[in-house]
Amino acid sequence: MKSSARAVIIGGGVVGASVLYHLAKIGWTDVLMVEKSELTSGSTWHAAGGMHTFNGEANISRLQKYTIDLYREIEALSGQSCGLHPNGGLMLAATEGELDSLKLICSRARYLGMETGMISLAEAALLNPLIDTSHFIGALWRADGGHCDPSGTTHAYVKAARKLGASVERFTRVLSLAQRADGSWDVHTDKGVVHAEHVVNCAGLWAREVGRLVGIELPVLAMEHHYLLTEDIPELKGRDREIVNTTDYAGEIYMRQERGGALIGTYEPHGVVWSPVQTPPDFSMQLLPDDFERLAPYFEVGFRHFPALGRAGIKKAINGPFTFAPDGNPLVGPVRGLRNYWVACAVMAGFSQGGGIGLVLSRWMAHGDPGQDILSMDVARFGAFATPKYTSIKVPENYARRFRLAYPNEELPAARPVRRSPIHDRLVAAGAVMGANFGLEHALWFAPSGTAPAETPTYRRSEAFPVVRAECRAVRAAVGLYETTNYGKYEVTGRGARAWLDRVFASRIPRPGRLGLAPMLNPAGRIVGDLSIACLAEDRFFIVGSGFAEEFHLRWFWESAPPPDVCVRSAASTLAGLSIAGPRSRELVQRLVRGDLSAASFKLFDVRETAVGFAPAILTRAGFTGELGYEVWTTPDYFATLYDELRDAGGDLGLAHFGGRALSSLRLEKGYGSFNKDFRPDYTPAETGLDRFVDFGKAEFAGRAAALAERESGPRRRFVVMELADAEAEVIGYESIVKDGVAVGYVTSGAYGHCIDKSLAAGYVPAALARDGEVFEIDVLGEVRRATVRLAPLIDPAGLRLRG
Repeated sequence: MKSSARAVIIGGGVVGASVLYHLAKIGWTDVLMVEKSELTSGSTWHAAGGMHTFNGEANISRLQKYTIDLYREIEALSGQSCGLHPNGGLMLAATEGELDSLKLICSRARYLGMETGMISLAEAALLNPLIDTSHFIGALWRADGGHCDPSGTTHAYVKAARKLGASVERFTRVLSLAQRADGSWDVHTDKGVVHAEHVVNCAGLWAREVGRLVGIELPVLAMEHHYLLTEDIPELKGRDREIVNTTDYAGEIYMRQERGGALIGTYEPHGVVWSPVQTPPDFSMQLLPDDFERLAPYFEVGFRHFPALGRAGIKKAINGPFTFAPDGNPLVGPVRGLRNYWVACAVMAGFSQGGGIGLVLSRWMAHGDPGQDILSMDVARFGAFATPKYTSIKVPENYARRFRLAYPNEELPAARPVRRSPIHDRLVAAGAVMGANFGLEHALWFAPSGTAPAETPTYRRSEAFPVVRAECRAVRAAVGLYETTNYGKYEVTGRGARAWLDRVFASRIPRPGRLGLAPMLNPAGRIVGDLSIACLAEDRFFIVGSGFAEEFHLRWFWESAPPPDVCVRSAASTLAGLSIAGPRSRELVQRLVRGDLSAASFKLFDVRETAVGFAPAILTRAGFTGELGYEVWTTPDYFATLYDELRDAGGDLGLAHFGGRALSSLRLEKGYGSFNKDFRPDYTPAETGLDRFVDFGKAEFAGRAAALAERESGPRRRFVVMELADAEAEVIGYESIVKDGVAVGYVTSGAYGHCIDKSLAAGYVPAALARDGEVFEIDVLGEVRRATVRLAPLIDPAGLRLRG
C-alpha cells in the first residue's frame, strides 16, 4: 500500500468511486481510495439503481442530469458497462395539489434544458401499461432517467479512475485519523499509515464513525428500506422496450421493470431506524430481515394502483439500510475547524447524484470553489442544533415523506420546537404561526383572534393570504413589529478587525457609528454573502446576515484566516432582535430612547449603543421593508422586557405584529433581493445589483479580480422584479422565464404585493432584456402569465419613506 497520497477517500461505494474518478480527472492522480471490505459492500450493492433528475432544488436537478449523462463517458473510458436502461421517468398525480407539483416541475424544466411534458393518462398508460388510470388525474413524463447496474456503475468509476492514475485498496480498515500541524493527515489503517494532504469521508453507512475519528458527530442516520421483485408479468411480454420508471405520489410507491417482472418500493410511514448509535463494523454485503406484516398495507396500495403487480408472485424481497440527513439531501463539503477534511455522505440517491457530487467536490478541493451553488447539499446547512436526538427524529420524518409533497407553505412538525427565543410563547399567544430556520422558531404570520393558527398546505393562496395582507398594510400605514432573532449574527473584535474585514468583504468598511451593506465574494467573484456590518468602535464590529447561513458564514470566516489579533464569534445565542418598521416607527422607538432619533440626528444606516427602555441595546436605523425602520438588538435576559415595553408603548400608534410572509411581500415591493432565495453563489455582484456596494478602489478583497473583470465586460444577466398579469397563484421558484417561446431565465422568488395589489416574481433575465417594461411569460402552475419588468421600486421609488 502507498505511504502517501494527495487525498485519501474513505469508502468504496458509488459516491467514493465518483469522487476518486473526478479527482483523478481534474489532475489529482495521486489519490487513494480505501475500503474496509469489497467495493459496493455497504448500501451500494443492494440499491435499486434508479436514476432520475427530479428534485425541488434546480441546482441539484442539474447535477443529477450531469450524473446520468456521465455514465456513457465512464463506460467508454473504463470498458465497463454500467448496465444502463435509459427509459425515462413518469410521475403520477392523484390530487390537485400533486398535479400542481407536476406543473411546477414542467415549468422549471424548460430553463434546465430537460425534455419534460405534461401528458394525458392515456399516454401514461402507453408508457406503463400496468397503471390503473382510474386512480389518477394527471401525469408528467421526462426523457432523462431510468436505471443502472449499481455494481457495474461503481466499478466503471473505479476502472476509469485507475486508468487516470488513481489507486484503490480493498479490505483495508481505517483505524484512526491524526492531523499534523501543517493541516495534512496521517491515515492509520490495519495495513499501515498513509500520509495525505486531504481526507474525504465517503463512508456511507459508516460516515458517523469516520466523523467521530476527528471529533465530529455528523447528522446522518440509516433507515431500513424495502423493495420487492416480482415474478414475470404477462402484460410486459412482447413489448419492444421497457416500461418507464414510475413514481406514484398518492401511493408513495416507485416502480420499474426488472427483466420480465417489476421492482416496486415504498417509503412507508413509521419507518424503522437501523443501528441508531453505531453501525456494526463488520456489516458487509448483508440484507436485513423482511417485515412484510408491517409493510403489507403500503404495498397493497401499489397493488391497487398497478393491479398486475398484485397478480404476480413475489420473487424476492430486499431490505437494506440507506443513510439520510435530516432534510434528505446529501452532506457535502469541508467541515469548519478541520482543515482538509471533507465529507460526501448521506447520499441516498447515489446513482442520481453521485456523479454530480464527485464533480463539485473535486472542484472544491482543487480550486477552492465547487463551481456552482450547492447550498442545498452543503454540510454547513446544519449547525450545532442538529444533535443526534434531532437527527433521530427528523430523518424518519423525511423518510416517510420522500414521495409525499412538501408544499411551499408547509412546515414539518418533527423535532420542534428546538430553539426558542425568550418571546416565543408571547408570540404564540399573539397568534403566531411558526416556522423553523436553522432550528430556531420564528413567526410566519399571525392568526387573528378567533382564527385557528394553522394553514392548509397548498401551492396556491391559502387562508393566510388576507391575514398577511392586513399585516403588510399595517406596516405601510402605521408601525409593525417583527422578531429578527432568527438572523445570523456575528461579532468581530480586535486591533486587526478592520483590516481583516476589509480583505474579506468587497464593500467599504463603515466608520464608527455607521452601518454598511456588505457583499462577500468567493475567489470566482460570486456572491457568498449579503450581510450588513455595523461599526460599534474602531476595534468592534457587529455583522448581520441570513440565519440559515450561520454555519456557512462561520466556515467562510474561519477559512479567511483571522489573524491572532482578531476574534470572530457567533452571536446567535447571545443577541436577540426586533425590527420596528413603518411611518410611526420613530415615534414608537423615541418613547423608549432618551437620545434624539430625529432624521437629522439619527440617519439611515446610523448605529448607536443605547438603552431602549430597560434594555442596553444596539440600535440601528435599518430594515428590510423599505419603510422608515429600526432594528434593536439586546441580550436574551432583557429581550422579553424589551418586547413588552415596545408593545405597551405602541398601543396607541397602531402597532401590529408581522411575520416572515409579510416581510417577503414588503421587500419585493421595494425590489430587495434576499440571500438564499435571490442571491446565491451562482450569481455575481453586477448580476444581483450588489455591485453598487462593492468598493472597487480597494487594493485587496476576495474576488476582486473577477469583480473587476465583470465590471469591464458587463454582466450576462440581471436580477429583476416583474409584475404578473391575472395571476391566481404566486410563483414558487425556478419557473422558467420565457421570451418569444425560448426560456431565457428563471424565477428565484415570488410573493403577492399586498400594498400594490400585484403578484410579483423576482428572477434573472439576460442583461440586454433587463429593461423597464420588457415583457416575458412565466408558466405559473400550468397557466402562462404575462410578466412585466419593473426596474424602479413599486413602493416609494424615490426612497423618501425609507429615509424618513
